[in-house]
Amino acid sequence: MPEQEVVQEEKIEKEEVHKKKEKELEAIINIYTSFNNTLVHVTDMSGRTLAKVTGGMVTKHGRLKANPTVAMFIAKRITESIKDLGIKSLYVRVRAKTRNPAPGPGAHAIIKSLSREGFKVINILDTTRFPRGGPKKKGGRRGRRP
Repeated sequence: MPEQEVVQEEKIEKEEVHKKKEKELEAIINIYTSFNNTLVHVTDMSGRTLAKVTGGMVTKHGRLKANPTVAMFIAKRITESIKDLGIKSLYVRVRAKTRNPAPGPGAHAIIKSLSREGFKVINILDTTRFPRGGPKKKGGRRGRRP
């Protein structure tokens, strides 16, 4: 009988060691912030969508969609859906509207909220697009006049 107990204890110890070796899952968070809206799209490392939340899904007021407060609610919704999947680490990609020098007001609030929730932010990357030549800007020869 004592031998069986020792064998069972060894099995339990091996299972605990096996659980500790589970790899922390990683995800990519794509944040697009303009001055009118905030969109957050979470994908796994291969690019499959895990969650997607926008400002319009959180608030009914159109003028508040780009607000940092609404961005915190977006981050909370994202957190709820991601924690169930066992994701611990995040790669963050922030994108502003093309040609804009800075992202909208919600990007910083989302990153801050996610780090507060216990996620490990591995990398923050700015993926804002900028034109290289391209078509002529609107406004005519003398530009836009008031």
